[in-house]
Amino acid sequence: MKKALIIGGIFIGLLILTGLVFGGIFIGHRNTMVQQKEAITSAWAQVDTVIQRRADLVPNLVSTVKGIAAQEREVFSNIANARASMAGARSPAERINADSQLGGALSRLLVVMERYPDLRSSQNFLRLQDELAGTENRISVERRKYNQTVQQYNTYIQLFPNSIVASLSGFEREDAYFQTSEEARQAPPEVNFTQE
Repeated sequence: MKKALIIGGIFIGLLILTGLVFGGIFIGHRNTMVQQKEAITSAWAQVDTVIQRRADLVPNLVSTVKGIAAQEREVFSNIANARASMAGARSPAERINADSQLGGALSRLLVVMERYPDLRSSQNFLRLQDELAGTENRISVERRKYNQTVQQYNTYIQLFPNSIVASLSGFEREDAYFQTSEEARQAPPEVNFTQE
């Protein structure tokens, strides 16, 4: 009887120890997932900030161009629509789509600007164009960081045994990557440096 109690105590002790080890592993993996999810949120905030900076520069650029190239109404309308989409975007996926629309509209605006030599020599225009170029570089850097953060998180939650912890804890794959839009994959905009 004494021997059975000792064996039973050892068995219960081993069960408790095993539970503590697996519980610790589970908590460790879950905490890493929480950290990586927060890193995605932080990376997205950076992307969102630089996208908003570009959206804020656009009205100044448009008003500078409008004074000289008033007949280019369709381009200005596309930019206004893209900015409205940007303002109405609520999720990262919607914001990514709106950013793609704004990027396409801006590339068409840059083509229009090449047609007007007076515009290209305007100091306000040149300053705005430099600011926009710097902002585009920032956007590119932050998009890359965001995509790397999402990729790292997605990989982590799919690895075994992390996939079990992710499933039990409700962590799901993030699908909001920045990608090249279909519009951008088409032929590049035509730039003509000759005067008309």
